[in-house]
Amino acid sequence: MSDAKSHHDNYVLRLYHKLKSKPLGGWLFSRALAAKAPYFKTVGATITALEPNRCECIIKKRRAVENHIGTMHVIAICNGLELSMGVMAEASIPKHLRWIPKGMSLDYTAKAGSDIRCVARVKPEDWKPGDLDVEVVAYDDQDIEVVRGRIRLWVSEKPARAKAA
Repeated sequence: MSDAKSHHDNYVLRLYHKLKSKPLGGWLFSRALAAKAPYFKTVGATITALEPNRCECIIKKRRAVENHIGTMHVIAICNGLELSMGVMAEASIPKHLRWIPKGMSLDYTAKAGSDIRCVARVKPEDWKPGDLDVEVVAYDDQDIEVVRGRIRLWVSEKPARAKAA
């Protein structure tokens, strides 16, 4: 990997690569993430692809994430997009920077009547202090876009650590 981080340099990528080849590895990785951020358990998403600057998860269509017309509720999709963005950010951000979400802007482009694949991606050169717009897109099982937008992050320098006396 030239500009991209080696997965040995990042704890999220290291854990993902350790688990992905095992039976139920994506599920185990996703449950470990949900233990750290319990809210994400609500949609039951599973991380299916992770590399620096890109992450995908799948949300299975089931009654718990459906709306009144039997399609996937857009808020469940938003949660999947936010999960993909957060995992991508943790796996990608340079060590001297930190991030926090600042806003989300989405367009609902089609009904979501199937399992949904949520994708978040940025360009490696975009990791610098200031606003960073992460592209997020959700696809149905026919690869039709059902949601498209951005999640804006505030990226800043980590504060200097105090030296031990």
